[in-house]
Amino acid sequence: MQERKIRLNATEDVKEFVNGASQCDFDVDVSYNRVLIDAKSILGVLSLDLSRVLTVRCHGDNGSFNRVLAKFAAA
Repeated sequence: MQERKIRLNATEDVKEFVNGASQCDFDVDVSYNRVLIDAKSILGVLSLDLSRVLTVRCHGDNGSFNRVLAKFAAA
């Protein structure tokens, strides 16, 4: 399992992130504080406070999704 910190600033960012997560054949979760959401759910991700840095937990490895995560990586 790998864990990355990301920031999604706009609805288009959320769409790109969810599309990337949906291509994975393993579980991908997004969280902050005590809130845990399935990263493949666009409504779930949109319900998060996007002004916060989000934690993504991947239970597998996918090269194209890693590129999406790198694009939205929090500094």
